[in-house]
Parts: sequence; C-alpha cells; structure tokens
Amino acid sequence: MAKKTKDPGFGHNSQKNIRGMINKDGSSNVIHINKKFNVDDLYTYFIDLSWYKFFFFVFLGYILLNILFGFVYIMIGIDEITPSKGNLMEDCLNGFFFSAQTLTTVGYGGIAPQGITANIVAAFEAMIGLLSFSFITGLLYGRFSKPKAAILFSKNFIYRDFKETKAIMFRLMNSRKTVMIEPEITVTLSMNEKNEDDSYSRNYYQLSLERDKIMYLPTVWTIVHEIDNVSPLNKYSPKEIKALDAKLYVLLKYHEESFGQVVYQATSYDFMQLITNAKYKPSSEFNQEGYTILDHHKLSDVEEMS
Repeated sequence: MAKKTKDPGFGHNSQKNIRGMINKDGSSNVIHINKKFNVDDLYTYFIDLSWYKFFFFVFLGYILLNILFGFVYIMIGIDEITPSKGNLMEDCLNGFFFSAQTLTTVGYGGIAPQGITANIVAAFEAMIGLLSFSFITGLLYGRFSKPKAAILFSKNFIYRDFKETKAIMFRLMNSRKTVMIEPEITVTLSMNEKNEDDSYSRNYYQLSLERDKIMYLPTVWTIVHEIDNVSPLNKYSPKEIKALDAKLYVLLKYHEESFGQVVYQATSYDFMQLITNAKYKPSSEFNQEGYTILDHHKLSDVEEMS
C-alpha cells in the first residue's frame, strides 16, 4: 500500500482550479500579503531580478538622480555652476549634465561649482554617487557569483511499459559543460483524492525511484518511478492517471564544480503534460572521432512505442 508523506509545506486543502505552488522553472506561485518591509530584502530582490529588469532599474535610478540634482542646481541658481543661457530648457540640461559628471566623478572641467551652496550640493551628490556605484558593483558581483543550478528538465513526462509493470519517467540534463557531481533527486506526488465523507483533500507521496542518486552525470538522466504494488498510482488505469488532478514536485541537488558548492533546482509537472504509450528518443550519439554529441534540443523528444 502506498505510504503518505507529511505535508511538505503546500497544505492539504483542496480547491478547483488551484495553481501549483512551484512553477516549471522552479519559481514560487505564492503571493505574500501583509508582509512587513525589510531593508535587508532589497539585496535578495535585486539579486533575483532578471538582467533586463536589473539594468532597467539601474538606468532609471541614474536618470532620476540626475534630474533631481539638476533641479536642485536650478533652484539654487544655475549661475552657481555656469552662466545662464537665458533659456530654461538649456539651463535644465546644463544642470542635468553637471549632475551626471558629479555623480560619476568624471568632472570634465567645462562646468564647475562656483558658490559655497553649489559646492556643498556637489560634494553631497558625489558621496551619493560613490555609494550608489559601490552598491551596484556589489550587486553585479553577487549576481555573477551566486551559485545557480543550470538544469534542463524535459517539457513532458511519459507513462510507458517498464519491466513487468508500468512506469512514469522524465529526463534532465546539465545545460553547462561541467559534470554534475553526486546529483540526488526527490520526487513528491501531490494528488487530489476523495475521502470517505465525499470531500476532497490533497495528499502527498514521496515516490520511490529506480535511482535517486548517482555519482556523476555528464549527459542525460532519466528519472523512473515504477508503478508497482506499493505505488500510489497502482490503483489507476492509464486513462485515469492522465486525468488525475495531480502534480509532481521535483527537487534536485548536486555539487556544482564551477562554484564549488552544492546547488538546488526545483521544477514541477502537471499530469496534463503526461504522454502515454511513448518513449524518449536518444539525445546523444557518437561522432566519427568517438566524442559524445549531446543534443539539448532532443531532451523532450518522444516517439510512440511499438
């Protein structure tokens, strides 16, 4: 008989159209409300941003700071840094460009503060610039040095004959050229099941795998759960399995030699992605020189079983 596992943190409540807690890319679907703001969270927020959003915020902050200090120079008098052009637009541009030179500590010399007020503002802005660029440099280092897994999971998972029974399978590979050292995987089945009182609850099972740990992985690893007598899927027909309101939650960890640390990556599979009576096509082959050729585009390729 299949043995239930403790709630891994997702909750046992059942509801229609409920989204999985973990997305395919490993990100969380949890929406936090009434969360207190913490300055320490800014670092992790900017570290986890996409590169596109990160540079957008850097550019936006740079422009807004220069606009702010440009207006300050206009307010104290543009003559404090350069003779007025008699045109507000040109004076604003001179204030903006002087602010940019001060913020970045470039200082071309064409415009320079003359009065005591302008010098005080410029000195303060230079300090803001040093702190800002130090912060951005730290973020850039943190983003590049943060240990990250680079695992490709197959887009689908399959249900097929396996030995004397059936099995569900999915594949994974390392998207880097490094070798995955001591990869270990855990697969949890989350399934909506009917109770004796006709209500529904979400139950969790840690699936037994053909192999949940190997020494190293240079190519592709097919993860196999055999549907034997103790499998929670044993009581369902192939058609019923495909129609299940269920998900697989996957957690992989391994030693990444690029960072010299253990890294983790999560993903999930919805049973709507299940393909029956199929097998994976080979994703690697040998060339004439004897080298192994690994085709990343073939990771999810399947073919019908004869």
